[in-house]
Amino acid sequence: MDIKEIENLIKFVSAQKNVGEVEIEKKDFKIVIRKPITQMVSAPQYIQAAAPVSAAPALSAAPVAAAPVAEKPVVADNYITIKSPMIGTFYRSSSPDKPLFVNVGDEVKPGKAVCIIEAMKLFNEIESEISGKIVKVLVDNATPVEYDQPLFLVEPN
Repeated sequence: MDIKEIENLIKFVSAQKNVGEVEIEKKDFKIVIRKPITQMVSAPQYIQAAAPVSAAPALSAAPVAAAPVAEKPVVADNYITIKSPMIGTFYRSSSPDKPLFVNVGDEVKPGKAVCIIEAMKLFNEIESEISGKIVKVLVDNATPVEYDQPLFLVEPN
């Protein structure tokens, strides 16, 4: 497993709400990623905690850690940006024959699915963390997205 795969795994685990720990063990390599509980400070300000990482080839431990990131959503002209929590492929619906999760003009609330991002053969529903109206979709369907890439512009309520 190379460093890029480890970084992608850290980003993936950090973005998942229901995953607190991932452990991968191969013949002579073991990695455990644990995530502390992320807390919401006050809407619409969020804290994003980095996952501590320890890589253990054979029996020796070599801890690797990412710096914690605390940032506010980007606000431009009264719009809040919903960003990608991971690297992957962006999809606007759960399958080609299903309706889109959201369209321009739709109202979103915290917990409402706005898209799916496929990462490492897993389909992750991305939920809104804010209330408001979708003003613009910034990414085309079935295109690759980077970590922290803007996906939607939302006019907050």
